[in-house]
Amino acid sequence: MAGPLPLADPAPRDGLLPDSVALGAEDRPFGVYVHVPFCTVRCGYCDFNTYTATELRGASQADYATQAIGEISLAADVLERAGLPERPARTVFFGGGTPTLLPASHLVRMLDAIRSCVGIADGAEVTTEANPDSVDADYLAELAEAGFTRVSFGMQSAVPSVLATLDRTHDPERIPVVVEAARAAGLQVSLDLIYGTPGETLDDWRTSVETAVAQRPDHVSAYALIVEQGTKLARRIRSGQLETPSDDLQADMYELADELLGRAGYSWYEVSNWATGPAFRSRHNLSYWTGSDWWGVGPGAHSHVGGVRWWNVKHPAAYAALLADGASPAHGRETLDDATRLVERILLETRIVDGLAIDALPSEGRVAVAGLIADELVNAEAALRGRVVLTLRGRLLADAVVRRLVG
Repeated sequence: MAGPLPLADPAPRDGLLPDSVALGAEDRPFGVYVHVPFCTVRCGYCDFNTYTATELRGASQADYATQAIGEISLAADVLERAGLPERPARTVFFGGGTPTLLPASHLVRMLDAIRSCVGIADGAEVTTEANPDSVDADYLAELAEAGFTRVSFGMQSAVPSVLATLDRTHDPERIPVVVEAARAAGLQVSLDLIYGTPGETLDDWRTSVETAVAQRPDHVSAYALIVEQGTKLARRIRSGQLETPSDDLQADMYELADELLGRAGYSWYEVSNWATGPAFRSRHNLSYWTGSDWWGVGPGAHSHVGGVRWWNVKHPAAYAALLADGASPAHGRETLDDATRLVERILLETRIVDGLAIDALPSEGRVAVAGLIADELVNAEAALRGRVVLTLRGRLLADAVVRRLVG
């Protein structure tokens, strides 16, 4: 399981927000994230807040939708009492864990609660993550009929040995089956990949990217494997069973993915994400990268509204107990000061293809732009238009770029 929650101020029992969150709210899009913290098996690399059946200690998957609906109702009350205008959700995202471990009817119930309590905007993007082995054509059709518009399949790799190292249990041959079923239901499709697994070769990675592209998904995500402390993978590397992923090989893999995806008609719009066109970009994830407001429902879920950020208790049993007691499940929260918000804006907006306005940078950061252009980390033409946009080399060294821009 993931590490401890961040240290911050305790959240109030009623979850109420300060009046300040209403300032400028009409100009900020609003979305909802629903965390479903259940997995059949814990993948060796994962440090997300997820639980297998043996780790629930009194919590129940069968009761989870009802508990989440309780928080959705609480959210509507808290937002109204803070003086926020009515803002139907422009995006809804069910993540995990494996949301599709729950019956489709449970996801539909939670979506219906969001629709009735908060509202869902016309044309909203509604996504669920899914394990390829956890859905079939009927399941996906039920979601589509209820208003889901998009599904993101955790493909990770097309190579069985790589999947085994990651402790992924799905059969890679399921990918074309579920992609076809999602398309038949009218859902947009995203495939998620991971590169840099110990033992994975550049040819293995080529196979995975080419296999993904062959399915013609609307969207592809490719994330470098990060070895998180406390995971099974970290222990295997520390004991010498596996080698530490090579930074140089991961860079080669990223460049290969960008080349293959570009050749197939995909364009990058965020460092780890490509789409066949602007209409197929993940609007929900873009809302995180551009500082919008969202309410995170579920154990360990994080929320952000008007510069106030908070996070829920992590264990499903503790989450259920607080809601049953009429209390907010929030554990801690912080109010971001202007300096922190600027650093986060630089960190996030430089990752997207639209980039960051140079005028938003501190003076030291504006001075640094010329050097970043000289080092071929920032696009010169975009800089002339007043934007910091990363080059391919800059995407590989995005963290270093941010350090120089922060000043």
